[in-house]
Amino acid sequence: MKDKIFIGKREISQYAPAFIIGELSANHNQDFDLAIKTVDAMFDAGVDCLKLQTAKPDSITLDCDNDYFKIKGGTIWDGKTFFELYTKVYTPWEWHKPLKEYAESKGMLFFSSPFSHEAVDFLEELDVPAYKIASFEITDIPLIKYAASKGKPIIISTGIAEEDDIQCAVEACLEVGNDNVILLKCTSSYPTPLEEVNLNAINTIKEKFNCIVGLSDHTIGTLVPIGAVAFGARVIEKHFILDRKLGGPDAEFSSNPNEFKDMIKQIRNLEKSFGTKEIVISDKVKESKKFARSLFIVEDVKNGDVLNSSNIRSIRPGHGLHPKNYEDVLGKKFIKNVSRGTPLSYDLIE
Repeated sequence: MKDKIFIGKREISQYAPAFIIGELSANHNQDFDLAIKTVDAMFDAGVDCLKLQTAKPDSITLDCDNDYFKIKGGTIWDGKTFFELYTKVYTPWEWHKPLKEYAESKGMLFFSSPFSHEAVDFLEELDVPAYKIASFEITDIPLIKYAASKGKPIIISTGIAEEDDIQCAVEACLEVGNDNVILLKCTSSYPTPLEEVNLNAINTIKEKFNCIVGLSDHTIGTLVPIGAVAFGARVIEKHFILDRKLGGPDAEFSSNPNEFKDMIKQIRNLEKSFGTKEIVISDKVKESKKFARSLFIVEDVKNGDVLNSSNIRSIRPGHGLHPKNYEDVLGKKFIKNVSRGTPLSYDLIE
């Protein structure tokens, strides 16, 4: 798969700055003005892309309250039915176009997670530059194929996926001729305990699937996303909320503007330290290299004296022969009188 992908004009690659996605999700609380204010805060924090979720509750589940459709298992949504939850997190489709236009007017990108073929068709009409497949949709191979068939980059969260699930999703994209695939390490636990993050899997996913890898994060705080970038993540997705006091289904594991701003600042500072694959030193460090050790004459010597461990040593600074030559010069003779503190050079010996 490709090691360089463009979303709009934005390059996603190992050597490009990490691509930061702000997930609005349900954090608009069904208030369009709040959604706009959140986009403003995303922009101020340095977010690259606004992401929505494009779904209708009945395209994800049934309006049914039998035991199969009730959420349980220790989640923050226990007691609700799936339909009740998805009705609460629903983003009105008529908001998509104005939110897209508003985000783009600020220089941000915009795309969404479709949850049905109908949603893909709707987003195609909006000409989004990419598609995001949500964690729980990674097994919906028909949806993945349909989204990938549009020829745009596909970003897939791996939250509930075992290796075979990831393989099936990747193959679904490749079957329709789309190798613009980005996989996001994700843990579908809300919020995610640090012990369940497993950042080491970032490089495993990268190696096994030969693709660009990122992180879809549900931890509290900014430590894990910053750490993920150090591990090689080139896309970071995190839920954004103006204030967790606003409440809502995702509030507990969403980050506020100050947290996002600090996270992005730390990521950008970290990226300054990455450099290249080559083992090189800067001009400034090259200048400092003169303070390294080299071979010096440490006693006054006369013409004909033999070089030995008493009259030459490896010391600072670095104006003499490289210390690797020490064994080679022992036993040779000086060809002139030389004073103590002179850098050793081959023109002084034979």
